Amino acid sequence: MPTNVKYVHTNLVARDWRLLAAFYVKVFQCKAKPPERNLKGEWLDTLTGIKNSRIKGMHLSLPGYGEKGPTLEIFQYSRKVQAELPKINRPGFAHIAFSVRNVKQVLSKVERNGESKVGNVVSSQIDGVGPINVVYARDPEGNIIELQKWG
Repeated sequence: MPTNVKYVHTNLVARDWRLLAAFYVKVFQCKAKPPERNLKGEWLDTLTGIKNSRIKGMHLSLPGYGEKGPTLEIFQYSRKVQAELPKINRPGFAHIAFSVRNVKQVLSKVERNGESKVGNVVSSQIDGVGPINVVYARDPEGNIIELQKWG
């Protein structure tokens, strides 16, 4: 049955949007989807509830979906609030996940780009789903990424 609902994007708020976008392009083969955004105005203030709001950033096409697939939207606000490092068990959005051919190889690429793992690589059998090899890692701003290989 066709639906009138379609997933479009996930937004990451960055401290440095260019640095964060470059990480996802280099490590996960995301592709820049122009134009760069430089948003401001009364409409944005009304939308965000932040007076004199200004947002810069870009959408990245996610690997495996092509030009019309969902995107990762990386935005940087001119007015920032400090936040704690994300925790895997904090309520709300916890991580984004990428299916990879070799978990340890991609984790090594993440670590070579100055980032770290959260826990350790594990292999397990998930009842009703199958075997998985998986690890959590962090991007340059501390956001959690899941690297997974099923089967």
